[in-house]
This record gives sequence, C-alpha cells and structure tokens, in this order.
Amino acid sequence: MADDVLMLNISSDPVKFHKKTNRRPLSSAEKWAQKKWESKRKAVFEPQESSTSKQRKINQTGQQHAHKQKLQTPKSPSQRSNNRDTEENEDQREKSAAKSPSKVKTSPKKAPEEHGDHGRPFIKTSSLFRNNPEIPDVLSPAVNQVKEKVFTSNTFEELNLHPHLVATLHKVLNVTSMTSVQKKTIPVLMSGKDAVVRSQTGSGKTLAYGIPVVQFLQAMQPKVKRSDGPLAVVIVPTRELALQSFQMFQKLLKPFTWIVPGVLMGGEKRKAEKARLRKGINVLISTPGRLVDHIKNTLSIAFSAVRWLILDEADRTLDLGFEKDLTVILNALNVTGLARQNVLLSATLTEGLSRLASISMKEPVSIHVSEGSEDTVEACPQAAPQALSDSYAMPERLQQHVVVVPSKLHLVCLAAFILAKCKFEQRQKLIVFISSCEAVEFLLTLFTAVLCVKPSTASTKHTSTSLNFYRLHGNMRQEERTEVFQEFSQCKTGILLCTDVAARGLDLPQVTWIVQYNPPVSAAEYVHRVGRTARIGAQGSSLLFLTPSEMAFVDVLANHNISLSEMKMEDILATLMKDERFKGRGKWDSKRSATAFEQEVRERATVLQTDFENYVHANNESLQTAKSALQSFLRAYTTYPSSLKHIFHIRSLHLGHAAKSFGLRDAPQGLGSSITTNPANSKDSKKGKDKAKRVTCSRTCE
Repeated sequence: MADDVLMLNISSDPVKFHKKTNRRPLSSAEKWAQKKWESKRKAVFEPQESSTSKQRKINQTGQQHAHKQKLQTPKSPSQRSNNRDTEENEDQREKSAAKSPSKVKTSPKKAPEEHGDHGRPFIKTSSLFRNNPEIPDVLSPAVNQVKEKVFTSNTFEELNLHPHLVATLHKVLNVTSMTSVQKKTIPVLMSGKDAVVRSQTGSGKTLAYGIPVVQFLQAMQPKVKRSDGPLAVVIVPTRELALQSFQMFQKLLKPFTWIVPGVLMGGEKRKAEKARLRKGINVLISTPGRLVDHIKNTLSIAFSAVRWLILDEADRTLDLGFEKDLTVILNALNVTGLARQNVLLSATLTEGLSRLASISMKEPVSIHVSEGSEDTVEACPQAAPQALSDSYAMPERLQQHVVVVPSKLHLVCLAAFILAKCKFEQRQKLIVFISSCEAVEFLLTLFTAVLCVKPSTASTKHTSTSLNFYRLHGNMRQEERTEVFQEFSQCKTGILLCTDVAARGLDLPQVTWIVQYNPPVSAAEYVHRVGRTARIGAQGSSLLFLTPSEMAFVDVLANHNISLSEMKMEDILATLMKDERFKGRGKWDSKRSATAFEQEVRERATVLQTDFENYVHANNESLQTAKSALQSFLRAYTTYPSSLKHIFHIRSLHLGHAAKSFGLRDAPQGLGSSITTNPANSKDSKKGKDKAKRVTCSRTCE
C-alpha cells in the first residue's frame, strides 16, 4: 500500500511527496515563483528538454482520464528509484529558482548552437530570406527593337564647311565621319529651316546643331563683335548639360576667336554673370530659371540680335516644370521681331514638346533617324511626335537586364553588384540612379563606411581594386557638382550615385553599367537613363531593379519596343563568396552540394546586411539619416503618374521590408503621416505629381 501511495504522489502531486520526506512546505510566494519559472522554462527550453521530461509530458497528456480516477499501474523498485532521482534533481532546480527569481528573468532565450564560430553574433539567415514574396520568372515579350545606324561613311568635307572648322573637328574633337543624325540635320539647319530632331541618346545631337551655328556665325558680315550680344541662345535643363555644351562650343570656336561663348546657370554668382553679359556673349548657353532671372533683373541683357534658338532636351525642360519660364524667354525673344531659326532636340518627343513646337516654330522639319527608313525628313511636324512616341530607338550595342529582388534584399543585392563590377573586375564605371537626394547621401555614407573597409586578412584569394564613390544631385552646391562632374568624367573606374539630374544629355566617358536602383517614372525616362552608356557606338550594359509587385513594368517597356533579359538575384549575391569579410559561420568547401553553397551565400548576405544595420544603429545621427532617406524614398514612390499607379502604388509596399533596405531593423513609427499625399494630386494631375517628385531632387539643378 505504501508503494501505491508513493507512486500516486510521484505522478500526480509532487508537493505531497515532499511531505512524506519531511521537507518544509512551499510558501505561497515560492509556489508563485515556481509556477512562473516553470512556464518560462517550457517556453525557452522546450526544444532542449531531456527525453525523461518529454516522456513524462506525453504520459501526463495521454493518461489524463486515468489521473482523474487516480488509477496507475505499479512500477518496479528500480523504475521508482530512477524516477525519484529525477524528481529530486528537478526539485533542486525548482528550489534554487524559487530562491532567486531574478535569475529566471534573465535566462537566455537562444539555443547554445546559435552562436557563431568567428567572433560575430549569431546570424539568423531567416531574417532576410524568410517571408519574402515569391519571385516569378521574367517573361519578356518578343519585340521588334527599333535600331538606328549610328555612323555613316560621309565626311564633314562634303558639307562645304569652313576649312578651319573641319580641321577643328578632326584635330580637337577627333571626329572624322558624320553620324546618321548629323548627316540628316546639318544640311537642313544650314538651309535656314526650323527643325524638330529626334534621335537615340549618344548619337551626336550636340554637334548636329553646334556645327551649323558656328558655320553661320563665322560667315556673318559685318564680322561678329562681342558687343553685338547674344546671336544664338541654347536652353538646356540641367547645369551639368549647360557646362558640357559650353565646353563643346569652346572647342568648336577655337579658330574663330572673335565669337565669344558664355554660360549662365544656377549656383554661380549673379554679379560675375552680369559682368560677362555687359562685356558681351555671342553664344549664350543657359538653364531656363537663371535666364529668366537675368531677363527680369539684368538691364544689360538684350535679345535684339538673336538669330538662333536651340532647345536641347526640351521634353525634360517641360517635365521639370519650366513651361512658364520658357514662355517668358520666348516672349522676350519675340519682341525683337527678327527672323530666327528654332531647333528642338531630344531622344524622346512628347505631347508637350509637340505643343511647344507648334507655338514657337514656323513650318519646322521633323527629323527622325531609324534603321531601314529613308523617309525620315518630313515637312509636317505636328503629327510626327505622336506617331513616333510609342517606339524608342536604343543603342545597338546596349545590353539591357532586369533583376527581380524583394524589398528586403535590395540593399545587399546592390552592394554585391557593385563589389562584383568594381572590386573584382577591372575598369568598370557605374552610374546608379536613385529616386531622392536624401537616399543618395545615405547610400554614399553607408557604402563608403562598410564596403570600402579593407579586408582583415593580409592575403586574399581574389585580386581586387579600391572602390571610389561619387554623388551628384540637385541639393549640392554648384562648386561640388562641377568638381564631381569633372572627376567622374576623368576617372578610369568608379561609382556615381545620382538622381535624374544626370539622366539627360551628359556625355560621361567610358561608363560601362547603368543601374536603375529605383525604377524610372516613365519609359522615356528609362531611355534617357540607359543612354549614359553605349554612346557613339560603344558597348554598354544596364540593370533595372524591380520588386515582384513591379514586374508589370517589363510589359510597359515592351510596349515601347524595349526588351530586357533577366539576371538572377542569386547570381549577383554569389559574388559575396569572393569576399572573405562576409564569411559565414561554417567553413565553405567547394566540393559540397549546391544546397550548401546556397546556404553559405545566404549567410554571407546576412552578414553584410548585419554590418549595414550595425552601422545605421551605431549612433542617433546615422539612424536619423536612414529614416530621412526612407521617408524621401516613400514620398518619391507616391509621385508615379496615374498611368503607372497599378504597378507603383504605395499600398503595395511592405514598409517593414522597405525599411530593411535602408539598414533599419523596424519600420519607423509615423511613416503614414510623413508620406500622405496632397489631395490635389489626383489621378488626373500627372504633371503636378512629376513636378512634386523632383522638387527635392532636380528642381535646384538650374
């Protein structure tokens, strides 16, 4: 009977067993601490429970009805002895926990195996690679891509130009033969007609209007004097393009020293510009905002002798909200009443540009260069832009790629791509387009701090080069912008992080890759971005980042005869296997399976992400910078035009995953109020949205 009672006490009520062994009964406080500790122990250590405790739990569950009736099969003395020893061991742990409940609260919540072997904290790979949307295969529709023949066999000697001008083209600019757009445009402009010119990026449109202007001015009688004032006015949308066009005219006018070029642009001192205007400028290159400023405030500026008006990248000028400024400029030019040649040039012609052409031009000729079409010079221009706006000509040697990356992995994927091209390959030059100025500044600081750190080991298996990062956006001082523009133009390898301020017209030599980290607001903007590479027949590549919810943008580009080939995210991340700084917990063996390789890549990606997050959370300043960059990205995301809202909608973003791409561990509170859009931005107000997006990015670029 004693055995039965003993067994009953062991299985159903350990407290009664204590009474049998003459132990002090537990107080209410001790019972409460014991109960609390038991619940925590189950939650924390349940995966590590001993086989004895697991079996006891199963027995208690499976024999609940038997316990209620207090029926149990007798056990052997050896079994009772083992059980008694187990109970006494557990009782000792429970008693020590009851005496020191504070230790229970600080019990570790991680399993022992969750600690790395290399001095790093445990890397939980699921933080990056779990709960991501499924990545479908990219099915790019088959398109007939529009092609343009860049070069011709025709030389400049055939155009009856001044011999000194031809010699300058050969010796200074190293140009011997004409491009297709130059062959078609120069004769039309030299005949005195207005023209609307559309040709692919990097096809030589600046020389297409620069040569006729210089030929006209050097032949004027009486000879041009500096005091005559502006004879040709060139309007461009950005400061960098203004500076580039000015340098081009400086080279063309080297033999004709009596013709003076000049540039006006935001960021320069007005006093110095006014002094140059008083002395006299014959070829005036300017951004629209600064020229309007001088029209209103500078008495010495006069347009009484203007014979040429060139609007380069005119559609971009309209997109930036300069329509009113262009109206002021046209009114100031029209006051004189002199006959004037007007030229509009762009790689993409929009409806707004067609409207501008009908207002400012008289019977213009539409010039479009496309492969296999001889009938490209038309006298009916108004219909041409609409007829041609659906298809865009792309450089023939441009390879276009797209990679689908979940939001969480955007940051590490971009970093891995930069390492692949600029650290483990030679002579690679990248331009990365980002949607906001704040994001440009944040990524520059982050990549410089994390990616540019030298590896800890003295010897590495893979040869690598140093990373040189540059930035360019509208919030920089003009001196900085000019310096960056010159440095990146001259460097052999580097990474330029920029906004769309660098998307138009800039001729940056030897750029090999264009990375669109944030998608463009239109197919036309895509064309201009990728046009910074593969210029004048050179070879180049582009990469477009999309999330799984944005994949429909591939079809939008296909509607404009733009075809993309898929690049796998896993292939980009595999570059991290070459960099020992991001080594995972285990020792990688090339003979292991593909699954082990994939796991090692994921661990290295997570190590890199952890380094980013550690830097961001190291101090309050870097944390606030990351939050500001995230907010600016979200604001930019709300400004996509209504025609693309079904693809790029703020509601389709996972804010927590988007925060991860800025090195934040959680989405900051209050994001909803910071990205609330203006009620005036309805689905019909596309212009207002486009303008609002660029207020913080490119509006200050004049």
